[in-house]
Amino acid sequence: MKLMNKVFAGLVATGVGLATTAAFAGDIRVGITMRMVSENGQAYGQMVMDEIKAINDAGGINGNMIKATLMNDECKSDKGVANANKLIFQENIHLLIGSTCSSVSLPIVDVTAKAGVPQMIPHSTNAKITQKGSEWVFRIPVSGRYYGGVNAKYVGENIGSKIAYICAADAASVGDCANMEKQMRARFGVDPAYRADVQEKEVDFRSHMQKIKSMNVDGILVAALAETMARALIQSYEAGIGEDVRRIGSSSASNAPVPKIAGDAAKGVFFTAAYAAADNRPIAKLFNEMTRKRYGIHAPDHDFSQAYDLVRIMEIALNNADLQLEQWSLKQDRTAIRDAIASVEGYEGLASGPISFCAAPTPQCRDGNRTAVLIGYTKGGENFETEVLARVTMEPDFGLE
Repeated sequence: MKLMNKVFAGLVATGVGLATTAAFAGDIRVGITMRMVSENGQAYGQMVMDEIKAINDAGGINGNMIKATLMNDECKSDKGVANANKLIFQENIHLLIGSTCSSVSLPIVDVTAKAGVPQMIPHSTNAKITQKGSEWVFRIPVSGRYYGGVNAKYVGENIGSKIAYICAADAASVGDCANMEKQMRARFGVDPAYRADVQEKEVDFRSHMQKIKSMNVDGILVAALAETMARALIQSYEAGIGEDVRRIGSSSASNAPVPKIAGDAAKGVFFTAAYAAADNRPIAKLFNEMTRKRYGIHAPDHDFSQAYDLVRIMEIALNNADLQLEQWSLKQDRTAIRDAIASVEGYEGLASGPISFCAAPTPQCRDGNRTAVLIGYTKGGENFETEVLARVTMEPDFGLE
């Protein structure tokens, strides 16, 4: 709450934050809906607003200011859709950023497609988001269809093929399980040794872990949101499953609550993500230092890096778009922004590989980041540590067979 209060205090103080319902000619109106129910989630929102303020302080976009409206959807699909409708039809935004949770982004895609508003996805990985065929959506994070291939290859070649699956009901986790299962079957001809489909905020995994313990599996995939994943990891050790059974995380394992809550149970967990704080590139070291100083973050996860890259790509596109920014030109300006985002090619930022888009409303064109990073925890707790195991760039059509 303290951080959230700072966010909104800062927004009021700078004038960058909540827009009024009036449409201001000459302003570029950006609506943002994200999951801000945790300290990290609040910091994601604040960082986006801080970076937009920095653009404005430097003179804006060709002399025009960005007016940003930040809203919290709490990872609830109905709230996310309501936010999107308010931003589009009351705030008359030119561009929508959102959301964090795939279960929220998925229905918003239908809203932005119908309204003709460009939508940039900051965090959501579910492959179905770009498979809807909307010409208005662009994904900054790595799609789950790529993650599934990277995870399966590493697991099958280094861990084994007898894998138990714990799959939470949120859209990203459902997608991560499905992609992993599909790739393990395609590459190694195996089905899950055990599969449990659990609620999004499940708290008791003990019965599942007891069954898994008796099966002598090679590994356990836990696909869930961060807090749920941490509980499952702890309970796997409480059930007596030794560290020789490797724990595999979905991309949510990159979020700081996993090692902080799981503690020693996080050690040895590996996962795929779009960014590693252990990255030795100068740009990564500078970003790590910035997030530590600004937001008190020990090590930024890939949701920080993806939100940051999104703002940079947005800035490039807005500078390249031919915008009139009059009340009568709203539809025309939205189309111009869409086309400018689609023209971004070879963006080099915090992501481990280049991000490129193209005009066709296909996953090949709209899943812009194809380079996944395989990351392992070497230490859990508040001062957790990670290592980079591999970087893998996938073909544009991977996972669409």
